[in-house]
Amino acid sequence: MRLSDWQAEVQAYLLNPAAEANPALQASLLGSAALSAEQGLAIYHNAYRARLQEALRGDYPAIHGWLGDEEFEALALAYLNAHPSQHFSLRWLGAQLADFIDGYLVPAQAAPLSELARLEWAFTLAFDALDGVPLSLAQMAALAPEDWPGLQVRLLPSVQWLTCRHNSVAIWRACKEQTEFPGSQPLPEAQTCLVWRDQLITRYRSLAADEATALQGMTAHGWSFAELCGELSGLGEQAPLQAVTWLRQWLSDGLLQPGPG
Repeated sequence: MRLSDWQAEVQAYLLNPAAEANPALQASLLGSAALSAEQGLAIYHNAYRARLQEALRGDYPAIHGWLGDEEFEALALAYLNAHPSQHFSLRWLGAQLADFIDGYLVPAQAAPLSELARLEWAFTLAFDALDGVPLSLAQMAALAPEDWPGLQVRLLPSVQWLTCRHNSVAIWRACKEQTEFPGSQPLPEAQTCLVWRDQLITRYRSLAADEATALQGMTAHGWSFAELCGELSGLGEQAPLQAVTWLRQWLSDGLLQPGPG
């Protein structure tokens, strides 16, 4: 058997949920008095899948904490059977877990669990995102008055935007702080949660509906500062003050970079 063929057989064996090796693969290996080739392969198979489960537990500690060892293992094995590792790095192993949960469980059970999975994955994406150069308060202070109306901004690459309909943030925080599980509850109304990286620290914040609309308008729909003020015209003379207050908060959080304008 050529080396490339032997490597392909080993890979196929490891990815097979059942530890059933091709007879040709077994014949290519030598056992010992203490351990047969079949037993050695089985140990390798189990160790590989255990390492994959360990990686998923590391990426989804709140899901693991919610389900417990047995239910999480069942979920992880079902996921791995449906989505075998396809990348040389375990970094991407859990990328499809949230979508898998939506199809694995009935909708009532899946909705809060997959939302929590998306929140946990957002922290991973935020931490690993490309660097950006944040727009600073000092740069804004130096902006000429005539340049303010046309000001445009974008979100930095690390910023992840989630809509939460359940208390996923509270569940995640309880896991992080090792406090009592608060139980899954629907929220009275949906909330926007932002997750981003500040240097080497991931941060998060929930936004009220009006602030979320304003931030999305500027960063996703291309509103200028003047257009933002126009959207807040119902506030009368307070519209520019509210717009500046939000802008200052977004800059302090480190969410923004200069826009296309």
